[in-house]
Parts: sequence; C-alpha cells; structure tokens
Amino acid sequence: MSERAKVVGLHGGLLVLLFALQFALPAYHHGNLARIMVLASFAIGYNLLFGYTGLLSLGHALFFAAGMYGAGLSVLHFGWSPAPALIVGLAAGAAVSALLGLLALRTAGVAFMIVTLMFAQAGYLAILYFGKWTYGDEGFVIARAARMLHGVDLSDPASRYFAALALFAVSLAVCLWLVRSRFGKTLIAIRENEERTRMLGYDTFARKLGAMVISGAISAAAGAVYGLLFGYVGATFASVQYSIFPLLWVLLGGAGVVVGPFVGTLFMFYLIDLSSGVTTAYMLIAGVVLVLLTLFAPQGLTGELRRRLWPWLP
Repeated sequence: MSERAKVVGLHGGLLVLLFALQFALPAYHHGNLARIMVLASFAIGYNLLFGYTGLLSLGHALFFAAGMYGAGLSVLHFGWSPAPALIVGLAAGAAVSALLGLLALRTAGVAFMIVTLMFAQAGYLAILYFGKWTYGDEGFVIARAARMLHGVDLSDPASRYFAALALFAVSLAVCLWLVRSRFGKTLIAIRENEERTRMLGYDTFARKLGAMVISGAISAAAGAVYGLLFGYVGATFASVQYSIFPLLWVLLGGAGVVVGPFVGTLFMFYLIDLSSGVTTAYMLIAGVVLVLLTLFAPQGLTGELRRRLWPWLP
C-alpha cells in the first residue's frame, strides 16, 4: 500500500468511525465526544503553529474567544442566525491573529511566548471591562431559538454531534492538505532551521504570519462553533487556561502529527473525567499520568507511534 493510501485510509477511517459512533454511544459519551471534537479542532489550529512551525504561543485563548464572542455577540445584540454569526467569528479570529502576528513575530523564542500571553490577557481583561456588552465574567446564554440553522436545531444532540463532526472533518482535512503542500513543507523547514530556510530565498516572516492567521482562523471557528452548539459564551474561555489546554493536548497527542491533537484531547478529557469519579484529588492522578507520559513517551502518543511503527504519519 502506498504512503498516500495509508494516510487517506487512516484519517478517513477515523472520520468514518466518529460518524458511526453517533448511532452507538450512550447519551453521556455522545455529548462528551461532540465537545471533544470541537476542542480537538481548536488543538488542530494550535498544532499548525506550534507542531509544524515551531512557534510556542501562549495566546491562543484570544483566538478561540474572538471566534466565540464574534459569533455570540452577533446573535445576542444583532439577532443574526448561526451562519452569518459563524462567519463573523471566523473573520474576527483571522483579523486578531493577523494583527497579533504582525507584532509578535518581530520577536522569537521566549519573547514570542510572553508577547502572545500578554495580548491574550489583554483580550481577557477587555471582555471584563466591557461587561455591559459582553456580560463579563458571568457570560451569557444563547437562546435555543437563536441556534436554528436553516431549520436544524443545533441544540439537539444529534444535530450538535454532526455539526461538531463537520467542523472536525474540515479542520483535519485543511491541516492534512496544508502540511503535505509546499507551504506546509516550508513551515517544517522553518521549524527545523529558520536561518537556512531564509538563506534559500523564502520569506520566513510572511510564511509564519500565514501560519498564524490560518491557525487563528481554525481556533476561532472552534470557538464560534462551541458557543453556538453548547449555548454559552463566557470570559473563562479567554483566560490563560484555554491557552495552556491546547498546548497540553498537542504535547500529549503528538506535536507535528495531524491526528495528535484529537488523540491528546480525547485522552486528557477522559483522564480527568475518570479520575474525578474516583477521588476529589483527581488532578493529582492526572498529574502523575502526565509526568509518566512525558518521561516514557516524550514525543506524545501518536509521536511515539510514528517513531516506532508508522514513520509515514504526517
């Protein structure tokens, strides 16, 4: 079997499996998996910047929140339907990531990480400051009647699952296509040796900016869809923890592997879920497991699979 066939078979098989699980899972896990697919799409956006371009950002909560508030406020204050609200959220995330990229990409390494973190915190504080419109820390609920997309009720569990699957499928396909394209290979070259890539004649700043805008747009789409599907928009999603989460999901699943973010998100979600059912000190259990994984699978779960068994994993 050719490498292309293996890649298509693996990623296509994952989508087919997720489609089939809609009809087999009990209600609790059905809802969990819908949430995981949306958050995994957020992690896919992060992986494009961190895993493939080598830029460690601590500001992705800003993009997720830009998409969420762009869509949510459009519905709340202007009465727009989900479709145009989603477009507004996507555009807001792309615009914010482009602006941040133009400023933050003038730095590198730790400085880049700190600048992205500071901008994300500024976004979080802005949400609290303009609480008259954003409802601050309490957030707001998007009414069920406002979550109708061409007659489809997005609050219905089945519709919500398929919408989450559609977002995940598009995010996965875009990421897979990008990393196998010339643009994606240039990003990997920048990650490995930016100076040499620049010497070969590539405009590394423009390509990193492009990666940041695409990453921000995917993250914003996840934020917008999350708000529309689950009916809540709050400042928590702009806080620093939502910049740390995608980093953890990507590291656990495998940075620089297309399916890594999904595996990491799934693993982390159920690790905390199952641990909390055993003890109130569930974060202690989660912490021990994460340390063990870091020690014995430093490249992440799918990263280790690529190193040991499947070197063709993109």
